[in-house]
Amino acid sequence: MIIFFIPKNPPLTETTTLEQNATPSSTTSAPADVKSVSSVDVAGTPKSSSNVGEIITTIKAAGYEVQIDRLGRIAKFYLEEAKYKDDKGERFQLIDASQSLLPLEIRFSDKAINEDAFVMSYSADKDKIDVSENGSSVVLTQTLSNVVVTKTITFFPSGKYDLHVKLSTPKEYFLSPGVRPSIAVDSYTFHGALIKKSDGSIKTIADGDAKNDDHFANAKIVAGADKYYTTFFYELGKGLESVVSVGQNKNPLLFVKGEEDFKLSGYIGPKEHVKLKAISPELTDVIEYGFFTFISKPLFALLAFLHGIFGNWGWAIVAMTITVRLVLYPLTYKGMVSMNKLKELAPKVKELQKKYADDKQKLNTHMMELYKKNGANPMGGCLPIVLQIPVFFAVYRVLQNAIELKGAPWIFWVQDLAIKDPYFILPVAMGITMFLHQRITPTTFTDPMQEKIMKFLPLIFTFFFVTFPAGLTLYWFTNNVASIVQQFYVNKLFAKKHEEQKVEK
Repeated sequence: MIIFFIPKNPPLTETTTLEQNATPSSTTSAPADVKSVSSVDVAGTPKSSSNVGEIITTIKAAGYEVQIDRLGRIAKFYLEEAKYKDDKGERFQLIDASQSLLPLEIRFSDKAINEDAFVMSYSADKDKIDVSENGSSVVLTQTLSNVVVTKTITFFPSGKYDLHVKLSTPKEYFLSPGVRPSIAVDSYTFHGALIKKSDGSIKTIADGDAKNDDHFANAKIVAGADKYYTTFFYELGKGLESVVSVGQNKNPLLFVKGEEDFKLSGYIGPKEHVKLKAISPELTDVIEYGFFTFISKPLFALLAFLHGIFGNWGWAIVAMTITVRLVLYPLTYKGMVSMNKLKELAPKVKELQKKYADDKQKLNTHMMELYKKNGANPMGGCLPIVLQIPVFFAVYRVLQNAIELKGAPWIFWVQDLAIKDPYFILPVAMGITMFLHQRITPTTFTDPMQEKIMKFLPLIFTFFFVTFPAGLTLYWFTNNVASIVQQFYVNKLFAKKHEEQKVEK
């Protein structure tokens, strides 16, 4: 078994001299030639120096701009499309030179070589590149005391790049795809490290949750991601020997073990489904939906299909919501029928509760007989709702993570479905429809306090949804409207049934 460790970035002084690097504190063996790495050794951030951020080459494509610094790293990555600009009209910068770990950064296991690598500059065969349709390459060369490092990077319009690292003599080293972008980070969505393992399963390590060094043999994808954006390496054939170490604030740091002649591919950019799928369908796994991914993926496929029909993401959300409601209608109908039956029996239930207030066993026995005699199921109203919860939560995850909604208009006052409704029309409409649905829905509350709390739910939800993306609020509003229509229909059926029973009597 080969033993190795990942050294930290040598701290650079203002005169670009190097401070002594600490020796790794501990090591333990791990499978597949991967040895445990001390988190202290990889969490260090180099001090800035006068020329550490010097840019040696700039790559421009229609959708992005890349700047590579003198240490052969991607120091800056800008998105050029109009929707990826802030309120001041400035481009989103996914990679920042101030980050502790940059894409394409190499760290050698040999301390002397590693220190040398953070002093000696790379040279580039071109200082400016315009990315062509078939890709454009730049060759970076770094001459160290006893090894020459050559990086050949081919950039493509999609944001994909191919990397070929070649050493003049074999040396053990690690390569990083960098830390995750920090453009879209919130408490509702995942941000951290994502690994697609050799068996195809997904492992996620959220920021703040990295506890121990994790090792993955033959990993297919090694990614850092926030809500909408990502930077990752991938090798879908033989895979990558990968290490996820513990950085500052227990954030995960990503590395892959390099070879003397090493090839892999990478991507930096938005987690757009169409773009990632065009590179490889497997890369869409970087779009993380959580526990209900198996439901969320088909739902997004449905949403994308409907967008192809309507040409508008807002109307696609409306159509998807209605479609889901129709598919779940049998379950919804059963639940509504059961609730109506329970409402009819509520007076008799109260009589039994008064009669057997001191004998719970008899009360339960007589209640079960009452339900059985009238074909009512006390769980009939809850079970269908419980079965629908995973679907609704999956829809929520899809709409929270779909970058396709960014900059996508719906109707005249909603010009961006990925941000809150600027006039709060949708949250208010959602609250009103929730209140109306509550008013026409049969209830069987026996606790007055519980009934009062339920009456305040529409108001609570309205305030809750004020800051939610307009696309998500649109879904909930449409869902409420569909629920009202269905409840009216079921109520009408019961009213008709009562009239028929009266006529028979």
